[in-house]
Amino acid sequence: MAIIIKPIVTEKMTAAGEKLNRYGFRVERKANKVEIKKAVEEMYNVQVLDVNTAIVAPKRKQRYTKSGLLAGKTAAYKKAIVTLKDGETIDFFSNI
Repeated sequence: MAIIIKPIVTEKMTAAGEKLNRYGFRVERKANKVEIKKAVEEMYNVQVLDVNTAIVAPKRKQRYTKSGLLAGKTAAYKKAIVTLKDGETIDFFSNI
């Protein structure tokens, strides 16, 4: 089971990474903080100080089409915000 699904790369998370040394990840719903910490440390070879988790609620979406109104919602997911030790960073774009 892969605990880390993908990193969250947005303007807000990029700014937090530069200023506060915090990085966001979309993680498996059943993963706990200890498992997330181990996975990040193994994958990126960094030392994690703190892990905060949140379950992001689904958002309702609707659009008007030729055949009528289509309504639905996005998927709910769990995100983890990881604080690293001072001096350590994660470069998400090194593989590109």
